[in-house]
Amino acid sequence: MVFSLCRNPIALSACVALLFTSLPGYCHDGVMHKTLEDADAHVATTVNTVGFPDIKGDDFNLIDQNGSERTSRDPGGNYQLVFFGYASCKAICDVALPRMAEAVNLLEVKNVMVTPVLITVDPERDTIETLRDRAAEIHPRLIGLTGSNSALQQAYKAFQIEKSLVYENPDEGPIYAHGSFIYLLDPEGKFKTLFPPILGSERIAEVTTDYVEAKK
Repeated sequence: MVFSLCRNPIALSACVALLFTSLPGYCHDGVMHKTLEDADAHVATTVNTVGFPDIKGDDFNLIDQNGSERTSRDPGGNYQLVFFGYASCKAICDVALPRMAEAVNLLEVKNVMVTPVLITVDPERDTIETLRDRAAEIHPRLIGLTGSNSALQQAYKAFQIEKSLVYENPDEGPIYAHGSFIYLLDPEGKFKTLFPPILGSERIAEVTTDYVEAKK
């Protein structure tokens, strides 16, 4: 079963629940489809709603930890797992980022190369140098992205990400609330599906493999 787009809270809950089952099919808007092609056809006839990105590639232009420009397209032609967070985050980031890295490793064992990506919500502290160090700790192939405020706002808007300052920790600095989903993009930068951070890395790898195999 592949989790595709669920565009309202009730349908989203249904689709997330189905991710934990072994039921065959592909879920979109809480509707089960027999094939990925049927699900994609359903996606094409529905309108994007709040909480779900509608990006098709080149919808943002950021800077990676090596100082190179990068859009939502993958220059290596790989699928991408994208998470919004920040290097010093010790809350949901410490769950989602290792899980994303584990999924990438599981996929690599299957000869499926997927690029992990972290887009910062804390550009003041997440400099190129900071992201370079943190990215290497999370995964050797992780891409850390930052940029100007306007460039980042473009990325947040594309993914419909909201962030807010929770409080100022005297020891750790600003603590932010931000999106918690892991997004799957195809090589052209088009949004395919999303994963809740509580989902296991094995399941993330399994669903991602289904999307990669379906495109071959």
